[in-house]
Amino acid sequence: MTALALPTRRDEAWRYADLAAVASVWPVPAAELIEVAAGESLTRVIVQDAALDAVAIRDFRVVLHAGATATFHVLNIGGKYGRVAIDVTCHEGSHFELGGAILGGGEQTLEIVTTLNHIQPNATSNQVVRSVLGGMATGSYLGKVAVARDAQKTDAGQSVKAMLLTRTATANAKPELEIFADDVKCAHGATVGELDAQALFYLASRGLPPAEAKALLLRAFIGSVFDGIEDQVERERVEAAAQAALERLL
Repeated sequence: MTALALPTRRDEAWRYADLAAVASVWPVPAAELIEVAAGESLTRVIVQDAALDAVAIRDFRVVLHAGATATFHVLNIGGKYGRVAIDVTCHEGSHFELGGAILGGGEQTLEIVTTLNHIQPNATSNQVVRSVLGGMATGSYLGKVAVARDAQKTDAGQSVKAMLLTRTATANAKPELEIFADDVKCAHGATVGELDAQALFYLASRGLPPAEAKALLLRAFIGSVFDGIEDQVERERVEAAAQAALERLL
């Protein structure tokens, strides 16, 4: 992303951002361009784990040509302000998959922002994002799916869930559909909740200390977003980083 003007609250994609933090590093570098050729596949693992006093903004522009597939796994845990933005263009028969997790505490502001541009028929996309927030942290997912008039047979899904560990944490979820085609299957859902008290009681009754019980439930809550990482080394790296972030929250 390259822009001359600093974002404001009027910019929907920056509505919940820490604009003072953004201003300290503006302008940011242009988005990294990733093109996946027709029929090819790409897997990308992104761990945003900047120092807790840093500002980290990472932008990606992904173009999927006919029949191409891209799978992104995103773990956003670092920085006083950490943002990962992905803009995807889907051509005919392509597929985009996102598994994302936001784990924040203290006064962190962490965001995953996506735009899925379905511009040709028969393309599919699926996005699953899980957030765990404590302290006074703010975690946001803003995901827009835009289906062009010619993009018939589009199938797009978004699932967003957040877990608040404190009443002072904030979760923002804004899945958005903009559909101009009339033969599509698009759905989204968003929930915000707390750890299940009955599940915690059950684990405590089996001898697990409260912190271990919470950690077990939270690992299960976010674990599914990393299931698709086939590279064992990458998967272990992401899971270790997520585990360390959860331990800081607890």
